[in-house]
Amino acid sequence: MSKRIYTVVKGTGSYIPEVLVKNSDFLNHEFFDPTTCEKFDKDNEEIIEKFREITNIEERRFVREDQVTSDIAALAGKNAIETAGIDQEELDFIIVAHNFGDMEAGNRRMQAMPSLANKVKKKLNIQRPDVHVHDVINGCPSWVQAMIVADAYIRTGNFKKGLVIGSDVNSRVGDPHDRDTMIFSDGAGAVVVEGTESETPVGILSYSGRSDTNIETEYLSMGTSVNPDYGKDELFIRMQGHKIYVYALSTVPKVVKESLDKAELDIEDVNKVLIHQANEKMDEAILLRLFKLYRKKGDVKEVMPMNINKLGNTSSATIPTLWDQVMKENLGGHQINSGNIVVLCSVGGGMNINSIVYKMP
Repeated sequence: MSKRIYTVVKGTGSYIPEVLVKNSDFLNHEFFDPTTCEKFDKDNEEIIEKFREITNIEERRFVREDQVTSDIAALAGKNAIETAGIDQEELDFIIVAHNFGDMEAGNRRMQAMPSLANKVKKKLNIQRPDVHVHDVINGCPSWVQAMIVADAYIRTGNFKKGLVIGSDVNSRVGDPHDRDTMIFSDGAGAVVVEGTESETPVGILSYSGRSDTNIETEYLSMGTSVNPDYGKDELFIRMQGHKIYVYALSTVPKVVKESLDKAELDIEDVNKVLIHQANEKMDEAILLRLFKLYRKKGDVKEVMPMNINKLGNTSSATIPTLWDQVMKENLGGHQINSGNIVVLCSVGGGMNINSIVYKMP
């Protein structure tokens, strides 16, 4: 069998912000119905408890006022570089996946030029001028998409090592009058990837994806506040949660199966599924649907580690943060060992879906 180049993760890293925000911190908010734009007649206790039952989110983390997205991206990247045990000057490229650029506290204006990858390179004090840097903006699947791009780079043979970061500060684009805003949080995760020649398949084996950009573009977008008297000239995250739920259940399992088919693997070959942390009940339902496609049953809790309960939905950062926690055995009893097959999949704004099949070296 001839050798070919595979993309292998050499180190993982993450940054979990310091500011803890519990569900109880939303008790004094005024929540408005997104359909009528009128105040709910329910008590906040009832609204928050229903939210917890659906998502299983009890708390989340926000950045400090003096931090922006590129700051926490650099911290996660530094952690991944240290874990990989490499010199940062060995990197050939840096890709930063995000959605809202740098956004200062009190100012919702997105700052995406220079790119966050440029800013991360500077904040890591990397001196090489030939390091390839750019951003990927693709909704919550941004980091998985960035990994697909990184794999394409490495397989050309022109790039050897790279840093792939997912980082988002969602707290600064949330509408305080929208109950769905309680889902979102801040964070950053990163991996160092490296090209490895091997006769045996290893690292990234395959990937699949799809984009539905007709009516689905309205499921997750930017819009005015649900409170007509608040922030009239500003845009916030707007989400049609139930429609996303139905869309995800009907499409994500098919995309994951397609990626496994490309790798000539069965669901029984999969040891872990690292799925975008959007909604715990939705994620569990997606995995059950995936098992159903194979007419098989599986233990969702064993196969699918979750951190949404404590970290919320950090958008681009959910999967690399989850991977880092599992690799460093900071997430219950979950472990990923040599030879294991791991699926990385995400769904979000666009609507976009992507899935990677990865074999641990």
